Amino acid sequence: MKASKLLMPTLREAPAEAEIASHVLMMRAGLISKLAAGVYSYLPLGLRVLQNTERIIREEMNKAGAQELLMSALLPAECYQKSGRWDRFGDDMFRLKDRNSRDFCLGPTHEEIFTQTVIDSVHSYKDYPYTLYQIQTKYRDERRPRFGVMRTREFLMKDAYSFDISREGLDESYKAMYDAYRKTFDRMGLNYMIVDADTGAMGGSGSQEFMVISDVGEDTIAYCEDCRYSANIEKAVCITGEADNSEMLPMNKVATPDAKTIEEVAAFFGKEAKDFVKTMIYNAEGKLYAVLVRGDREINEVKLANKLGVGEVALADPADVVEVTNAKVGFAGPVGLKIDIVADNEVMKMRNFIVGANETDCHIENVNPERDFTAAIVDDIRNIEDGDICPVCGKQIKTAQGIEVGHIFKLGTKYSEALGLNYVDEKGEENPVIMGCYGIGINRCVAAIIEQNNDEAGIIWPMDVAPYKAVVVPVNVKDETQLSLAEKITKELEDAGVEVIIDDRDERPGVKFKDWDLIGIPVRITVGKKASEGIVEYKLRAEKEYTDMTAEDAVKTALSLIKK
Repeated sequence: MKASKLLMPTLREAPAEAEIASHVLMMRAGLISKLAAGVYSYLPLGLRVLQNTERIIREEMNKAGAQELLMSALLPAECYQKSGRWDRFGDDMFRLKDRNSRDFCLGPTHEEIFTQTVIDSVHSYKDYPYTLYQIQTKYRDERRPRFGVMRTREFLMKDAYSFDISREGLDESYKAMYDAYRKTFDRMGLNYMIVDADTGAMGGSGSQEFMVISDVGEDTIAYCEDCRYSANIEKAVCITGEADNSEMLPMNKVATPDAKTIEEVAAFFGKEAKDFVKTMIYNAEGKLYAVLVRGDREINEVKLANKLGVGEVALADPADVVEVTNAKVGFAGPVGLKIDIVADNEVMKMRNFIVGANETDCHIENVNPERDFTAAIVDDIRNIEDGDICPVCGKQIKTAQGIEVGHIFKLGTKYSEALGLNYVDEKGEENPVIMGCYGIGINRCVAAIIEQNNDEAGIIWPMDVAPYKAVVVPVNVKDETQLSLAEKITKELEDAGVEVIIDDRDERPGVKFKDWDLIGIPVRITVGKKASEGIVEYKLRAEKEYTDMTAEDAVKTALSLIKK
């Protein structure tokens, strides 16, 4: 490929809206072009990276015995209505009607559609198991698209679904996908962690996420270095310490003018945040709950929603808070409340803590749960934190940020029962098929690779995903000797099956070098003043120094690296 013919609109400055390294570098390197918030076009270099990423995924899926197909992205509402997710997806789903006013959506995910396909295509228990997959565009109307291609409204996903007739069969299918995912992300050169995860809107009995460790990750991972326990913060189990058995003191209402936040009230009482209990009023699909956690803790809304058996929860409107507490926002407390109370396990082991008094500018000290209020639900509903107790070995938990690039689920019979996917066994009895679901976010993989592989000059692509493997740079294209040797090297690499660029642009050497460092091509062979002697400079993008060698040796060295 000649650089003079390649669409590669590199930028010297980062776009104003780009916040993280992958977004900055994908824009600057000319990989993507923005169309709207959360909507991007992939330019030639970006598309090649996507295609290489897809190729790795496809090869590992095929090796694991999965079969590729392609579903429509325009989907009828009926299947989603049967599973209950037409309403549950809410505003995240792009919905439309055809000319006959029939409801459709742009596919956010395809569990229902794959299930219906197997209903229509497979009839005997002898035909199972199957694992089917596709690589296709998904659509979700993100409330807040951000971080370039990390969180968008249109994205490529590899989604696979397994169909078995026994739990043991599901375990085998799940293990095959688990192993395939490890090989896939290893080939992408990613530093990742496998963590237990919440099943979310997909449902099912268990799941694991493949998290790329990154400071810009939107997910928090809790892990233990001693026993290797790891989980997404939405799933991580919080262990409480020993109960406080101090003597219960008499309750006492205290005027706390202009102090409503934990920080303000702690300063007023001369206490620490851990001596308080926060009472937050939540709306769970129309029902209000008072939710209690220790003052220095944060409520885990995913755990809370799961415990309440709803799709999601949200903080109640201020007007609702005033109505149930008879006080301004910031003074809610559990004593005397007429709505159900959900308390974190830790709260129930505390003694003589301080809460809001359900009266503006007032708090109550020396509150004790076994004497002063009754919780309808007591469970683990908080976020785990650095230094908390590991639920497996009892040592200390650590936390890190991660980018979710893959997620595998044991769906069980959630969708087969909802849609009627059954098999008739050898006894003539009908049973629901047991399913698994396995997704990889392809655009997000590309961004994650860049987040972990860059420096001040630009991207450093791992070989398997690089848009081109090598670039040959004649310093002066008007020098016939340099250009001739550069073309010879390029042809030898091309004949060996290497994706290579020759930079035939009439530009200064510094401009060329900066472009290829920015784009991140793994191997650079520079043909300069020593071309008449057959000597070139050989340099790897990941290294600072270059080596003088013969053109023949440069080709051999490049091939030994690229083809290994």
